[in-house]
Amino acid sequence: MPLPQVAIGRDSDDNFRSRRLIPLHDDNPTELKPVVTGLFLATSILAFVYQLSLGTAEDRFIYAFGVIPAVIFEHTGLSPAVAAVPEWLTPFTSMFLHGGWGHLLGNMLYLWIFGNNVEDALGHVRFFFFYFICGVGAVFAHAMLDTYSLIPLIGASGAISGILGAYLLLFPHARVLVAVPLGFAIRTLHLPTRAILVLWFALQVLNSLFAPEGQAGVAWTAHVGGFLLGLVLVIFMRRPGIPLWAPRRPDDFY
Repeated sequence: MPLPQVAIGRDSDDNFRSRRLIPLHDDNPTELKPVVTGLFLATSILAFVYQLSLGTAEDRFIYAFGVIPAVIFEHTGLSPAVAAVPEWLTPFTSMFLHGGWGHLLGNMLYLWIFGNNVEDALGHVRFFFFYFICGVGAVFAHAMLDTYSLIPLIGASGAISGILGAYLLLFPHARVLVAVPLGFAIRTLHLPTRAILVLWFALQVLNSLFAPEGQAGVAWTAHVGGFLLGLVLVIFMRRPGIPLWAPRRPDDFY
């Protein structure tokens, strides 16, 4: 398959990039150190730095390691000069690629704030598999809409959407400290997690149904698929004794 000019299908969303609502911290302490969350975060940053170092070869790198629906559904194939891994591996490798600094930093911020608590609830090993299952599920939720698409899909927010779904079911009463830029001023607010995540998911569904095709290069259905998969998986993958819909924890902000 020849390489057209890259038109990346980012699985991020406008909330991750616009900085209109910036999460800073939640009031949810953890017992386990978030070593897997840190591993995913560090790997994503290193992969992006390597991407940038490639210069004009970055497009080829994205085609080699991103998900191309037409390739994974065997409607076409990459040239041997471009292909670097078997096509079945690209749903995994694509999670560690990003389309820009905003795409990367937004995803990593959400991963760090919400991922540590989900890792704490699942345990390290289960969380490792949870992340990849949600990410791969999100990829196919998007790719099945157009199995002939030649646009590479990259980014971690399919997996992170799964984390958000799990967080909502586990800790709906937690609160998140957010920064809201208002012109030249920034205001901080404590907002309930359930309100933030339910609104976020509703926006993903609405955009997946009504946003113009290809708007902003966002794969809205990847978010919807990842979120729903996270909601289901956490029921079965959480550690013994970890409740769903946990009661409010004492305030840590005051």
